[in-house]
Amino acid sequence: MSAECSSYLSADKVLVSGFSCPRTGGDARAVYCCGFEDVKYCCDDPHSFFPYEHSYMWWLSVGALVGLSIAAVVLFAFIITVCVLCYLFISTKPRSKLDTGLSFQMADSETRGSSVC
Repeated sequence: MSAECSSYLSADKVLVSGFSCPRTGGDARAVYCCGFEDVKYCCDDPHSFFPYEHSYMWWLSVGALVGLSIAAVVLFAFIITVCVLCYLFISTKPRSKLDTGLSFQMADSETRGSSVC
């Protein structure tokens, strides 16, 4: 069983001529043509998308986990800081009512009912 990879333009706009899978001197199990429009290669899995080993994904995952952990710690510290500041603001607030500067007076019944028509 073999597959034919057609010619294509690479990402550098260089024409790469077509080839047969498996390639001479390559892995005999790589009988499928895999890849994208700008990179094609022989592989052993017809559903393969990348011409790399999957071990590099661990480093991406570790980096993502470290980044997310740092972001979570920063967010947690921010929330704790806001809670502490709110508690301090509420606990140091004066207990008596604040004077708004306005005094309310009840209107006399005479002044309300003595409108001239």
